[in-house]
Amino acid sequence: MKMNKNRFSSFIYVKHIAVFEISIGIIANIVLLLFQVLTFLLERKVKPTDLTIGHLAFIHLVMLLTVTFIAIDDFGYQVLGDYITCTSVIYLNRLTRELSISNTCLLSVLQAITLSPRSSCLAKFKQKSLHQNLLCFLFLWVFNSINSTRILISTVATPNVTSPSFMFLTKSCSLFPIRSFLKYIFLSLVAFNYMTCIGLISLSSGYMVILLCRHKRQSQHLHRTSLSPKVSPEQRATKTILLLMSFFIIFYSLDCIIRPTSSIVWSNDPIHNWVLMLVGNSYATISSLLLTSSERRMTKCFIFVLRRDGK
Repeated sequence: MKMNKNRFSSFIYVKHIAVFEISIGIIANIVLLLFQVLTFLLERKVKPTDLTIGHLAFIHLVMLLTVTFIAIDDFGYQVLGDYITCTSVIYLNRLTRELSISNTCLLSVLQAITLSPRSSCLAKFKQKSLHQNLLCFLFLWVFNSINSTRILISTVATPNVTSPSFMFLTKSCSLFPIRSFLKYIFLSLVAFNYMTCIGLISLSSGYMVILLCRHKRQSQHLHRTSLSPKVSPEQRATKTILLLMSFFIIFYSLDCIIRPTSSIVWSNDPIHNWVLMLVGNSYATISSLLLTSSERRMTKCFIFVLRRDGK
């Protein structure tokens, strides 16, 4: 009896943390997205990384909104009780999760290109047009839409249904088994996407670290004669993105470790579902908070508004 009471308390505790995390993530991504939209409309020259950060904020916002529907369904309200709603929400959640990985990879590569010196072979990729950036975003959406097709063909609404052959996603939605050759095709696409993105993130992050260390050594003698050495905006942005990549690798590694066990205990352990939700959405929340706090233009704007209201 005491064990059941402790498990119930743990379940409520994890659930509240997950709901709080989702709420903070939605608010932070809305603020970040609005700021990037205003920057795009008001500034003549927009950096490729600004567009990518805005795109990442939009992806994370959609992902967290779909998670909200999943959480509400798990509370017992069965908002995903019909096939169209169930499939749409689960598909969008999986699609945005894949897009989050791809867009984070793109952000890391773009920042490495931005930081690269003019003599580098990467210099020719600098200052690309808005048209090319939008084409890149379109490619990511098309590729990951195909990559997430399994959800469209295997998601079913199963309110008040129990079956050992189904993998239960929420109280109202489940995945039914598909043929082996289709399963291997989709797993291969997912593995290819993950391996490619992680490889590019590792290479670009390592390249940025080397460039920062080299710049630090070259400017060391200048720092000795200066009481307040200035850090360039590119260096600040690079350090922020390197920190962002670290969070990305940590949380997605945890997600990859925890998620495979879900097929074993999914239907019998509700705590496990909410732990998955908590870990799986941590990056979407923390990335928006990190990018918002590191954006000096946004910080100055907030300070100006607060001072104006305080008068």
